[in-house]
Amino acid sequence: MAPKTAFYVSLGCQLYTEPLALHNFTQLRQNLLKDNASALLHTPPEVTRLLRLNTKTIAIALLSMAAASMSTAQTAAQTLNLVELEDMMFNHSKALRGAADAVRAAGAAVDTARTFPNPEVEVMNGTRTPRPNTTGNTTGSLRTISLTQELDMPWHRFPRVDGAMAGYSAAQATEQSFRSDMRAQLRLRYYDLIRRQAEGRATAEDAKATEAMRKRIDVRVQTGEDARFELVKADAEMLNAQKLAESAALRVRQSRGALRAMVGPELPEAFAVAELPHIFAPPPPLEQVRAEVLANNPELQRSRAERQQFDRKLSEEKALRFPKIALRADQDLDPDYRSKRVGVALSLPLWDWRGGPVGEAAAKLSQSDNELAYQEFSLIQSLEAAYQQYNIANAQVVALDGGLVRQAADALRIADVGYKAGEKSFLEVLDAQRVYRAARNELITAQFELAGAWAEIERIRAIGR
Repeated sequence: MAPKTAFYVSLGCQLYTEPLALHNFTQLRQNLLKDNASALLHTPPEVTRLLRLNTKTIAIALLSMAAASMSTAQTAAQTLNLVELEDMMFNHSKALRGAADAVRAAGAAVDTARTFPNPEVEVMNGTRTPRPNTTGNTTGSLRTISLTQELDMPWHRFPRVDGAMAGYSAAQATEQSFRSDMRAQLRLRYYDLIRRQAEGRATAEDAKATEAMRKRIDVRVQTGEDARFELVKADAEMLNAQKLAESAALRVRQSRGALRAMVGPELPEAFAVAELPHIFAPPPPLEQVRAEVLANNPELQRSRAERQQFDRKLSEEKALRFPKIALRADQDLDPDYRSKRVGVALSLPLWDWRGGPVGEAAAKLSQSDNELAYQEFSLIQSLEAAYQQYNIANAQVVALDGGLVRQAADALRIADVGYKAGEKSFLEVLDAQRVYRAARNELITAQFELAGAWAEIERIRAIGR
């Protein structure tokens, strides 16, 4: 059947549609060609040819356009894997750019610490007037020019520069640690979305299965083979399955939003993730990774750099007890004489021996030592816990995927066949369904926990970009 739609052409040469009876289409086209002849003179040739098409051709064109739009919509949902999502986050994340800005600021602080103090120039003008009853004194103007250059002594300069360089190293380690944390969080949200999608598919299949079971029970109740109480239980089971499916769909939307918030606005709303199997290369032995973490973990590197920074700060505060030395040159100009003087200016630490700043720097140094020792201990404990979680989750995945889920599925099929043959009751089918669902959900959870443990180990190792 041809579509009951007519095409109109307005004076502005815009194309739109309106429902119309099919038998009026030919008459309408003739009226258009007759009444809108002047408008058709300005109509594009493509639209004019469209008006001369018959109804069947127009229907084919409409179906083609609809198929093209559906194909475009499907293409818009770009499928991304974990590596592509990481690249997108690292290239466009504002938080990572802020961490890079902190590194540049620390580099500028090193340049500031390396600069030498600027000289000070002082110019003073005045007048010279002789006293009354004096002879030989000339009246005129006076001028004094002074130049002072503070010397950046080595015991002041070296601790200051070393402290700034330690701060730069701490900023670099902070950026690397932040990138490792961001990458670990992205991986967790990526695998959480895969988990939620798997739960959504599973609950949708459960809802369809319970609905089909409910229909069969309804037929058996109508024919008198089962009591109406069986239908009441089937209705309750179907409603529960539908509720679980709706909850799973909501969790999928929440997980998609969390992943997009992690990547950034560059990730389109209509995106899909490549659901790769949970296959991870087994991590190296714990002893090897423990030594690697103690040597290369960015969090420990940051703490060590901060500790060095506080140590240099303490040395700088102690060095400020020594006198500061400055070279000074003066020139006095008056009507009779010109005098020049060159000397050295010293700041004598008579009253302020930097007791407060030295004590504060020493306390911060001791605090950094204690925090570094605690951080090393807690990081090793976190690494061991991640290894234990990985081994437990891996064993669960192997056990569930290798036999338990398959056996529960076989038991469910046997119970369903037995129910159709009248050998099993509906309660036995429900028990088999619950056992299968529990085993399947445990497998999905174990796969996510395995991915989470792997991501935590990789975060502590800080392997990657």
